[in-house]
Amino acid sequence: MLSGTGLVAGYRSGVPVLSEVDIQIARGEVVGLAGPSGCGKSTLARVLTLLMAPWAGQVSVDGEPVRGFRHAAPRAQRTAIGVVFQQPRLSVDPRFTLHQIVAEPLRANRKHPVDERVAELTDQVGLTAELLRRRPHEVSDGQLQRACLARALALEPRYLVCDEMTAMLDASTTAALVGVVADHSNSTGTGVLAISHDEPLLSVWADRVVRWQPTGEEQ
Repeated sequence: MLSGTGLVAGYRSGVPVLSEVDIQIARGEVVGLAGPSGCGKSTLARVLTLLMAPWAGQVSVDGEPVRGFRHAAPRAQRTAIGVVFQQPRLSVDPRFTLHQIVAEPLRANRKHPVDERVAELTDQVGLTAELLRRRPHEVSDGQLQRACLARALALEPRYLVCDEMTAMLDASTTAALVGVVADHSNSTGTGVLAISHDEPLLSVWADRVVRWQPTGEEQ
């Protein structure tokens, strides 16, 4: 289980964005997190993916408390959690081809054979070999987000956080990527946190939905 208990987090203003937040995502479960912009959903995503240290509270991965965040997090915990962000163009190196984007975590963690794994992942998300040779400015948002999803799945994480993954995509691409994540979760037991302001989408994607108000309080 990926869990956060009593999480308090914020930024330089000193005002917490998260206040005493508890959340749990079990293996094989899709948890939807709904709420308007500004209620702290993305801050929670950053804390749960170990990209941001909370001011207080505890994140645990399969019962093991997280003692470090960002580069201080143990590799075993960092690689246990994949993440897909809302804006794919802000989360990739614009100089990389799509092949290099998907291969990046494999090379960083010395996972081989890289090309075979990239081919497997890109087939899973619906990218062609021709698209893999292109750079971000040469593909659509939907094609780039497919590459970002493949990258997030590259190291076979036990948990996947999708932070407004489909917010910038058309309906057909949204359906395709949600289907990929759902199939992957069903086949591998990956736990998923699906963050979105689109409650109709979450109602068909998630096993259960947590709804937040702007104060961060759950309903």
